[in-house]
Amino acid sequence: MSNYQIVLKNCAFFARHGVHSEEAVLGQRFFVDAILQVAPGDALINDEIEGTVHYGEVFALIEEMVTGTRRYLIEALALEVAKAVCKDFPLVKKAEITIRKPNAAVPGIFDYVEVTVCWPQGQPD
Repeated sequence: MSNYQIVLKNCAFFARHGVHSEEAVLGQRFFVDAILQVAPGDALINDEIEGTVHYGEVFALIEEMVTGTRRYLIEALALEVAKAVCKDFPLVKKAEITIRKPNAAVPGIFDYVEVTVCWPQGQPD
């Protein structure tokens, strides 16, 4: 049996990431997507959560990290989240983390700035 995906889409958190001091003071919402490549455990056959990745716990880990230590770069934050998910959930063989920042301090009109990081890098799907 091959790997399967668990996807958490558009998880929203309030945090204070960014290079500018105003971002630390005011904060803003950040949106996170997590695409997890999961090794097949017994869950698909036995219908038991012990054989898979509990996505509620993944959400809690992402929330803790995004709302925790301030980062200047969402790239650095995305990499930290991806590494932590793979470390804390051994069945996750690859984590693709996307972080969107709708109110980036960029002059111009746009929906958001988005960064995607994969960990481990270079691992085939």
